Parts: sequence; structure tokens; C-alpha cells
Amino acid sequence: MKYMSMFDKIDLHLIRVLHTVLTERSVSRAALKLGMYQPAVSAALKRLRELAGDPLLVRSGSGMMPTAAGLRMVEPAAEILRSAEVLFSDARSFDPTTARHTFSVAASDYLDPQFLPQLVIQLKAQAPNCPIEIHPLSADGDYRTHLAQGHVDVVIGNWPKPPGDLHLGRLFGDQIVSLVSIQHPAVRRGWDEAAWLAAEHIAPTPMHPGARGAIDDFLSSRGISRNIVARCPHFGLIPAMVAGSLLVLTTGRHYAERFVDQLPVKVLPCPIEFPRLLYYQLWHERTHASLAGRWLREQIKSVAASLRPAEAQDAVA
Repeated sequence: MKYMSMFDKIDLHLIRVLHTVLTERSVSRAALKLGMYQPAVSAALKRLRELAGDPLLVRSGSGMMPTAAGLRMVEPAAEILRSAEVLFSDARSFDPTTARHTFSVAASDYLDPQFLPQLVIQLKAQAPNCPIEIHPLSADGDYRTHLAQGHVDVVIGNWPKPPGDLHLGRLFGDQIVSLVSIQHPAVRRGWDEAAWLAAEHIAPTPMHPGARGAIDDFLSSRGISRNIVARCPHFGLIPAMVAGSLLVLTTGRHYAERFVDQLPVKVLPCPIEFPRLLYYQLWHERTHASLAGRWLREQIKSVAASLRPAEAQDAVA
């Protein structure tokens, strides 16, 4: 309570007078610098002395000198004034070259495996003093709450029906294909719809219990289902599992093709014509008008476009 009563007596104007008087070491010079009348500065200094329980500025010869307590206050007062200046100027402007804003992104690892590395490289090149936090989209993560509470600035992923209570920016579309081992029988024989459905599929662990991804949502809408025999929460590990087995991974073409030169795998067309996978970035109203947030979303959009030059028409504002 004592702290609160003291805090209630201090305002930014008093801190400004304190810093100016201590650095100018003169009430009259401080008054000129502050554009105030000298009696008003003297009255403010009197209040500051009462709050501090210290003279703060004392006569020394023909001039004035801060006391030991006054000297200790110079830098903290300057820091408060700098912070106050940044408080509202940051809301009106954002300079990535000097900003120290922390960017927090939650992303699905179903994305092109080059997407997040390229995003981090671009952010660090243009905003070198801004920390970056990458969070997974997982079954135990409530991304809506994380966006609303400010734990995450942007969520990137693909949804059959993007949530309507969040802002949305479409990044790109992708064709759905299957990734299989080069030893898979379908590489030699091909497959029809029945053979594809009966094959041993591996799929990502749902983001929450009972959830289905875009592929299984579409199959369900047609009254059919595939034979999922394995699930894995680490999407980046699945291609290696496919390479040494008869498992089938069905995902976006751009993701699948990244592994063709790394593993003994092959991309096959699906015998079922799926709608394209659509990837979005989602954000909350909380950051919609933020210049830092807008800048981050523009970087995400530009990285998405750079990785898919042939599909630039799929990216929209």
C-alpha cells in the first residue's frame, strides 16, 4: 500500500523535471530547456525532494551539484523517459533494422521443409535484433487461445475450413500426391481408388482428439476412408519411415518432392482427385493493426511466394 501511495504521486512530468534539473544542475537552465517558468520548476523540485526524502540538488560554490541520491537517479530517470518515448512511437512506426520486438510463430511441420528455415533467415537478415520463437502446432496446443493471449503472433498451417473468428491470409495452394518407397508395388503396377484406400497409410497425429485433416475430411464427405495403420506427431520424420516400408504418405506435392533426391522414394499421383491443399496464416484482432505484426505477415507471405514461383497466382493478399 505504501508503494502504491508513492507511485500515485509520481507522474512522467515529474520524472522529466527530475532528469533535466539533475543534468542541467540549475533550476533556471532546466526551466529554459523545459519551456517552463522557473517557479513551476522550483515547485516541482520541492515535490521531488519530499518524495525522495533528499535535497537532490544542493549549492556548491557558485553552482549546484546533485547529491549522491540525485546522481543515482539520473540514469533510471533517463531510462523511464526513453521507455515512455518508445511506448507510443513503436505503436506508430516499426523499423526492423533497429527494433527489438520478439516474433512468435506457430507452424505446422506439414509445410515445405524449406519454409521455416527460409523464414528465420529472412527475419534475422532484416530484423537482426528481433528474437524469433517457433512453436509447433500439436495435439495439446490451443492455437486460438495462444493467439488471443499474445503467446503467438501468427499461426501457419492448412485447414479444410479456416476458423472464422481469426484474420486470415492465404499463402499458397498445393496438389495432393502420395509419397511411397521406390520398392512399393504401386510404383510398378500403379493403383486405382480401391488399391489406394486399402494400402497401408501413415498420417500425422491429429491436432486435437477426433480431428481429421483435409485429406480424411474429404474422404469422409464421400463416405469412404483409407487404411491408416500408423500415426506420427513428427511430420518431418515420416518420409524416412516411408522410404523403408510399404507405408503411404499423402500430402502436398511440394513437401513430398523435397525428399525425392534425399531418400529412395517416389511421388505418385492419387487415384482420387482431391481439392488442393490451401495454406494460410492466421492472426488475432489483437495484432491486426500492429505495424510489427503487419511486417511479420508480409515476410511470411514473401517467403511463401519465393518457394513457389510457379504458383504465385495461388498467393493472395
